[in-house]
Amino acid sequence: MNLLIQSLDTLTEYTGRLLAWFIAAAVLGTVGVVVLRYAMGVNTILLQDLVMYLHGFAFMLAIPYALKHDAHVRVDLLYSRLGVRGRQIVNLVGHLVLLFPTGIAMILYSQGYVANAWRIREGSQEVGGIHGVYLLKTLIPAMAVLLMLQGLAETLRILRSLGGRDA
Repeated sequence: MNLLIQSLDTLTEYTGRLLAWFIAAAVLGTVGVVVLRYAMGVNTILLQDLVMYLHGFAFMLAIPYALKHDAHVRVDLLYSRLGVRGRQIVNLVGHLVLLFPTGIAMILYSQGYVANAWRIREGSQEVGGIHGVYLLKTLIPAMAVLLMLQGLAETLRILRSLGGRDA
């Protein structure tokens, strides 16, 4: 079980660190768009699309990273008042009742949407844009799979800890 948890954590960690570079590139791209447009009077759809793609990849695929580092948004009405064991139980129930069913639903409901985008090789609606909208749509089930994998690691870690073994 330790090897599985460690492997899933490593996948999420490397993915998150790689995606941090996507954010840096998106910032540089945004600066480029602004400079080109306002300083030089040049509008570049390709660069604008690239920034959008980088943001899409970073935000969708970094969701499991946020779960791993407990940086996700949580409605904190009672959670902060609970002890460690209580928080673990809330997290375990949340994973089993919310995270996994939502991930499965996202995969199931996005299948037709993504398959159609791939079938027609959906591209940018803008002339000169990136013709890979189907890749962005593929992020929906990809994110769900990666999120459920990290959720599995978190669930196993909680179960191991609740069972009396070190987390």
